[in-house]
Amino acid sequence: MKFSISFFPTQKEVPVDATIPSHILMLRAGLIRPLAAGVYSHLPIGQRIMQKVMQIIRDEMNAIGGQEVFLPALNPVELWQETGRVDDFGDIMFHIKNRPMVLAPTHEEVICSIAKNFLRSYRDMPQIWYQIQTKFRNEPRPRSGVLRGRQFLMKDSYSMDSSWEGLDESYDKHAEAYKKIFSRCGLKFFIVGASSGAMGGSGSQEFMVESESGEDTCAVCPKCGYAANVEVAASNVPPLPRTDGDPQLEEIHTPNVRTIDELVEFLNVPAEKLAKSLVYMQDNKTPILVLMVGNDLLNETKLASALGQNIRPMHPDEIVQFTGAHSGSLGPIGLKDFKIVADNRLKDANGLVSGANKDDYHVGNIDFVRDVKLDGYYDLREVKENEPCIHCGEKLRVVNAIEIGHIFKLGTKYAEGLKAYFLNEKGEEKPIIMGSYGIGVERIIASHIEQNHDENGIIWEKSIAPFHIHIIGLNMKNENVREASENIYQILLDNEYEVVFDDRDGVTAGFKFKDADLLGMPMQIIIGEKNLRDGNVEIKIRRTGERSVVAIDDLINKLEKLLH
Repeated sequence: MKFSISFFPTQKEVPVDATIPSHILMLRAGLIRPLAAGVYSHLPIGQRIMQKVMQIIRDEMNAIGGQEVFLPALNPVELWQETGRVDDFGDIMFHIKNRPMVLAPTHEEVICSIAKNFLRSYRDMPQIWYQIQTKFRNEPRPRSGVLRGRQFLMKDSYSMDSSWEGLDESYDKHAEAYKKIFSRCGLKFFIVGASSGAMGGSGSQEFMVESESGEDTCAVCPKCGYAANVEVAASNVPPLPRTDGDPQLEEIHTPNVRTIDELVEFLNVPAEKLAKSLVYMQDNKTPILVLMVGNDLLNETKLASALGQNIRPMHPDEIVQFTGAHSGSLGPIGLKDFKIVADNRLKDANGLVSGANKDDYHVGNIDFVRDVKLDGYYDLREVKENEPCIHCGEKLRVVNAIEIGHIFKLGTKYAEGLKAYFLNEKGEEKPIIMGSYGIGVERIIASHIEQNHDENGIIWEKSIAPFHIHIIGLNMKNENVREASENIYQILLDNEYEVVFDDRDGVTAGFKFKDADLLGMPMQIIIGEKNLRDGNVEIKIRRTGERSVVAIDDLINKLEKLLH
């Protein structure tokens, strides 16, 4: 491909609305252009990379027996109502005005509606169906370029099995395929346990790329390899010990004290002696009091996993209505008609201080065995940096990461919701057992750039590079340079190399070098008049910057060694 007849809209300036490396470089290198907030056009060079990533995905999905389908993005809303996920997705789902239709953020319902009509016997399974399709999610604040958009390309696949052992096998096949896909795309990744969220099911794992630009947070053990999204991560922080003695409850006047830090200072006690009270509503009707140790952070995903979905923080007016006090003065003593739960660290603890449900007052000497009727203890806290690993005790790292893939064991949730049943070996009617498996195509590209760039631009691995070789003709007005450049370009094409040729006339060498580094092809061949006099050209390895002068007659042999 020649620059002179192609569309390479590179730009030197950093776009004002781009803040992370992948977004900046995808715009500067001309891979994408924004059309609206969270909506991007993929330009020729970006689409070329997308096609390479998609081919790798197809290779590995086909290798595990996947069959490619293409499902409609426009779905009747009734299909989603049958599984209850219209409410689960809420405002993040696009609805079509004046039509009972939605734009699909995922396709479990559509797959299940097909399966229930054709997979009628255990003999019809297992099945793996996959597609690479546009998805839509009404992100309230699109940001980070293609990492959080409203329209995006996703590989989603679905397994249908007649047994739970079959689901395990399909799940493991996908896990191995994902490892191969991400390795072939040149990514350094790790796998974490994760929350299933609105997808439901019995278990899930995320494939993550560590990056300062990531919007997910993961706890990782550098010793034993334990890794989990903080939504489900646990550490080996011990529960609070019980103290000696049996002092009675004591009401304490705490004027204008609202936060844990203020209470620590006012009472001169450690934060571990304070039982922080947080209030929530479930299904807009059941009030919940959640008790946490001192400055431990409540993880709302863990709370939803423990108690069920449709949980939200209480509004300020609701807090006063249900407790008689404002936030900062709440506690379990004397609280009526609340479901009360606590974090595991508080199990059977005593000698605690919490709010009195009366503004400017707290209660001391609370004993969770004696004074509080609890509905359950759960792991509700968010893991912190340097806490001991739950498996080996090593200090945990807490890192930002980008999710590039997610696999779920869905079980029978969707089959039961949509009445997708089959007959087993005994002639009994059973729900189809499903798995769901997603990969963000653009996320692979953005993550690759996050891990492979320098101050000059992108550094592509050969497997997904838009081209393998970038030819730079330094002075195309010179007849010898033009002729040699054209000849080398044709020789490389004849040898089946993917080549882009900067044949622009009237563009300075410095300008061409900057574009070449920005675009980031693995190899650059620099053709200038001085080297040509001796029958040579210069090769530059983009990743290392290493340069060498090579005889034109030996160019193919040299490239073969460097690229393979």
